Amino acid sequence: MTIKRLAIYCGALNGKDKHYLVEAEKVGEWLAGHQIELVYGGGRHGLMGAVARGALANDGIVHSIITQELYDRGVALDGVNDRQITTNMDKRKEKMMEMADGMVAFPGGLGTLEEISQAASWVTVGDNAKPVAIYNYRGYYDELKKQLVKMNQAGFLEDLYLNNIYFGDNMDDILQFMESYQVPHHRTYDN
Repeated sequence: MTIKRLAIYCGALNGKDKHYLVEAEKVGEWLAGHQIELVYGGGRHGLMGAVARGALANDGIVHSIITQELYDRGVALDGVNDRQITTNMDKRKEKMMEMADGMVAFPGGLGTLEEISQAASWVTVGDNAKPVAIYNYRGYYDELKKQLVKMNQAGFLEDLYLNNIYFGDNMDDILQFMESYQVPHHRTYDN
């Protein structure tokens, strides 16, 4: 699988540790350096803005997918290569998944968790054939990984789908996972 565009889900806030902001900008630089286009939520604030600015500062291509409501609030980043305005968050998520060749969660809050959870859960029902990865920077998602293992051990998440969510702490490894990704069969149920 060739990865030409990545959806990066991440926080619209800076977080308390400046390292997240610095690393977010480096992710944007990495995308530009690998000629991978960024698909993101369109904001100028927080980690979201840092990833986009990192890509733009290094001649990367940035696709902004933002809701009308957020656009009207003035949170959109200027200077992006492509801006698409959606009617609501569900349409935004749908458009981001449609445009991207893979989805990556960088540290963030509830919105980030919702977006990456949806992408991963849609794999199980056959509605997402694209790879899902968690950028586990500084162990940010260690507890999420433990929770997914707990779901597996309790019989609510099959091995197949647990093993198709990649946790890594550098983009080279994430890209390697995505380029060799094999789409699992969708979940079936015993009658």
